[in-house]
Amino acid sequence: MKTFKRAAIAATILTATLASQSAMAGWSANIGVVSDYHFRGIQQTETASTSAGVDYAADSGFYVGAWTADVQDGLEVDLYAGYGIELESGVTLDANFTSYQYTGDFDSAYNEIGLSAGYGLFSVGYIQGKWDGVVGDEDATEGDYSLITVGIEKDGWSALIGSYGKDSDGEYAEIAYGTEIGGFEVGVGLVISGSDLDDSESLYFSLSKSFEL
Repeated sequence: MKTFKRAAIAATILTATLASQSAMAGWSANIGVVSDYHFRGIQQTETASTSAGVDYAADSGFYVGAWTADVQDGLEVDLYAGYGIELESGVTLDANFTSYQYTGDFDSAYNEIGLSAGYGLFSVGYIQGKWDGVVGDEDATEGDYSLITVGIEKDGWSALIGSYGKDSDGEYAEIAYGTEIGGFEVGVGLVISGSDLDDSESLYFSLSKSFEL
């Protein structure tokens, strides 16, 4: 089966944090840089990439936002909206829609629906998406994909594994640590991709800052 060699960038971190973001009412913005851009086990850039985004979260749990990143051959622009809640039991639930758009010829669009749940240290997610296909040959190469993720997080450490399905194949794992230093979020991570993806390991560093608007 075909593996999508290019996917969008934001949503592995996005999926893991949407429920917590939705609890913070109001507007916020963020800027960041990462030394080596990976998304879901697939390398997106071979050099550093900068990013910026803006979000709105309501007390009800509804949220909406936009995020953009440099992908060397143009920009990726992500538009998303969703709803997240935390039950009295401590279980968090989230449903969202994300559209990934590109300038230049980096890739064509991805549109997907995501569902996630978390409790304590653990989280699970499911994504169902549609890819528009290879730029210039969209009608012949468009297809559907799915992704199942399982994650754990504690004291700044996180680990996640993901497995693709439908018209895509592959597995990956990511281990990361993040902390706050001087008002900035600083992180380091290791991505390990299976043979159906990049079949490689990559160490990356990140620096970001969030603002209330």
